[in-house]
This record gives sequence, C-alpha cells and structure tokens, in this order.
Amino acid sequence: MSLIRKTAAELGAMIAAGDVSAVEVAEAHLDRMAEVEPKVKAFLHVDREVTLEQARAVDARLRAGEKLGPLAGVPIAHKDIFSTHDMPTTAASKILEGWRPPYDATVTKRLREAGLVFLGKTNLDEFAMGSSTENSAYHPTHNPWDLTKVPGGSSGGSSAAVAAYEAPLSTGTDTGGSIRQPAAVTGIVGMKPTYGGSSRYGIIAFASSLDTPGPFARNVLDAALLHEAFSGHDPMDSTSVDAPVPSVVEAAKSPDIAGMRIGVVKEFSGEGYQAGVLARYNEVVKLLESLGATVVEVSCPSFTTALPAYYLIAPSECSSNLARFDAMRYGLRVGDDGTRSAEEVMALTRAAGFGPEVKRRIMLGTYALSSGYYDAYYGQAQKVRTLIARDFEAAYQQVDVLVSPTTPTTAFAIGERADDPMAMYLADLCTIPSNLAGNAAMSVPCGLADEDGLPVGLQIMAPVLADDRCYRVGAAVEKALESRWGGPLLKEAPSL
Repeated sequence: MSLIRKTAAELGAMIAAGDVSAVEVAEAHLDRMAEVEPKVKAFLHVDREVTLEQARAVDARLRAGEKLGPLAGVPIAHKDIFSTHDMPTTAASKILEGWRPPYDATVTKRLREAGLVFLGKTNLDEFAMGSSTENSAYHPTHNPWDLTKVPGGSSGGSSAAVAAYEAPLSTGTDTGGSIRQPAAVTGIVGMKPTYGGSSRYGIIAFASSLDTPGPFARNVLDAALLHEAFSGHDPMDSTSVDAPVPSVVEAAKSPDIAGMRIGVVKEFSGEGYQAGVLARYNEVVKLLESLGATVVEVSCPSFTTALPAYYLIAPSECSSNLARFDAMRYGLRVGDDGTRSAEEVMALTRAAGFGPEVKRRIMLGTYALSSGYYDAYYGQAQKVRTLIARDFEAAYQQVDVLVSPTTPTTAFAIGERADDPMAMYLADLCTIPSNLAGNAAMSVPCGLADEDGLPVGLQIMAPVLADDRCYRVGAAVEKALESRWGGPLLKEAPSL
C-alpha cells in the first residue's frame, strides 16, 4: 500500500519506528497534491520547501531522541483561518491577501510541537461564511467524489484535501456546521468539539460565541488523535474550558455501545430530506440497535427555530468582529492617494476587499444590533438559543447521545445554490443546534445515496465535555459498516 493510503496512526507508528522518514511521507503527499490539485483546488497556499524543511526538522528531533506525540511526522492540511507565522493567512478574502501573521494560533503552535508537518493552507468560504466553499475570493474547491459538486463549507478545502488523499488529516472550524457538513458530503470524519474545548486564539474570528476548531480524518481514530493533539485549556482564550480533554482516543479504540441509549431526533427527518440520505440514516439506526444500543425517539421542538436564530446571532457577531478590517492597521488598502479621508479609504477598501456573502452578513448583523431593533432580533434570537440548550439538556436526561442525518441532502452542484442564500443556509439545518448549545457533535460516513452515489453522513451529538461518546459511537458505526463493506467507504474518490 502506498504511503498516501496509510492512516495517520499507521504513518505515525512507521515514522516513530524508523521504517520511513517524515520527509518521505511528506514527499509522497506533495506528489499526490501535484497530481490531483489542478482538479480539486483544495489549497490556497503550498510551499514544498517549507513543508520539507518542517519534515526534516521532525526527523532530526526524532533522531535526537525527543519524545513526540503519535502523529509526529504526519502531514496535515491547515485551514487558512488559523494564523501561521511562516505562511500567509487570508481567510480566503482579498482584504487579507498575502498577509503573514507575526504569530501562530494556539492550534497551529500545538500541532508544530506535536511534530505534524504542514502541507499548506486550505481553501474556505471567505471568513468561514458559507456551506460550499464557493464564497472563497480565490476559487471554488471541487468535491473529489464528483468534480461538478461542492465539497461543503466553510471548511471545504480541508475536507476535499483529505477525501482526495492529498493529506491524511486536516483542521477546520465549525461555527454552524462547517466541519460536519463538508465531512458528510465528502465521505470522511469531522468533529466539532465542545465549545471552549479547543482554543480560538489566533483564529480569524467569524462568530466568537460559536467558532470551534476541530479535526478532519478518514477514520475515527485518526480524528481522535488529532483532536487530542491540539485540544485543552488555553489561557490566551477567555472562553477556553479549564477541564481535562475527554478521553477521545481511548473511546475511539473502544467501539462497544452495548447498553447505550441513543436518541433519534424527531425533528430531523421527513419532508425536505433526500430519499437516499434518509435510507442510509434509517439503516444505520437499525445497525445501532443490532450492536446492543437502545434507540428511542426524542423530540427537540426548539431545533426547528435554530436556523433563523443562528442567522441573527452569527451575523451580529460577524458585524462586530469584522470591524477590525479598516484598511488602517493591516491588509488591503484602497484609494489612499492623499486626497481622501480615512472614512473614504475604509469604505473603498471594504467595498473591494469583502465578497458578497460577507457583506450580506455584515449588513444583516449591523441591522440586528442597531438601536430599536436589538431586542426584537438579536435579543429574541438569544432567547431561542436558551430554549435549544434546554431541549438538549432534557434530551440528555433520557439518552447518552442523539443522532440525525448530518445534512438533508448529498453534495449539490457548484453554482446550483449560488443565487439562493436561503437554499444554501439549509445545508446546515441539522448541524446548527449543537453550535448554539455549545455541545459536541461528529459526522461519520454511513454509506452512499442511491440516487447519485454520493456520501451520506451520520451526525452524533453528545453533551458538553462528553466528546468521547461521539467517538465511541462513531467508531462502532465505522467498524460495523467496514465489516459490511469489506473495507473503508473512501477507498478512492471516483472522479480522481
């Protein structure tokens, strides 16, 4: 088996044993990127020499006897919203084109310390605002399963890179489903940790009360290893949870769910869901029962109001966060010819530097926060958020985890929803409640839809700081389905 088809855990073990060097593993993935990247377009920035320099440094650390983590030497694709001092960080926006931060994000720093090797920075919807990666200011990314389809968003570059075997691992951020939705439509594993369980420091902010860094991988154990590598309390992030990281790796290695209580969310099925998605979902619910779990239907009525609440809260926070891009301190500056005021330069820069979706959300958020409308819009949305959290609390008194489809449909065609923001927003229908409540949630592949042969994801939701339950259930589903399929779902994306 070629190096690119090894799991991250296998690659880490091989590098630690001296069977292969970090440089050889990096070169294998860089060669794969050269082969398929013209079709997939998952990356915004790649520097082969910087990557190989990092790999050589890891090999040197290992030769010197330094004790590194289980992923030392393993390549990773890094979403271009995490600050990196040695690579540009643009958030896929023209307003930050070419910007190099003077520091690393905490997640970036911890991955470097653990010895992971960065292959480059991946594409995303501008400032993480979108569900298709079409909102990137640079180019859309293509789904490796069908190059005419989207890879999801906002972390579509990260999901496509893993699905295309360009990288065994990648990072993403999940604000309303931006890890789980792309993972579902590209047939890989994506995890949104408990809010505050992974540091936001050094991540370009979209919505500060929702943004959550998390891992992508092609299997549950690899995702758990990455999750554990960068999670934990960070004093640089005021919202960071000062609590031990849940034992996610142990859970991924213990896929026994006998006796667990699993709740099927009543509100997340039926009308508006693709038939092939529901078919795979219903099959996996029966599979969970066959593995010894007790499955019960659970009603969470406030979940139906999550989408409108989210699209008031997230844009409001975006309006506040993006005010820092003022053409005065860093990034793009337009019209500064000595004749214009600072206000004129700021307006011209934002007009040129922000894309249509970012402008739309800034305007929505600014309106929702404006005098006379705050209580009617933002205030009411926060009350709905409280009701959603209470629905979760009530559900978790009955069950250990909740399950649902990750997305109502499989991947849609590039351009299909570009002119219909509401249709685009509906891609996150099932994922948003977990962001509003701050609890843990994962997507694992559960098969292919009959209509189009594209991947379907199962969403597993767990209480705050019970991330390990997602991994336990996810690993059980993965093991049972791989036994049924005779191997992993993602053996090779058909279009490549």
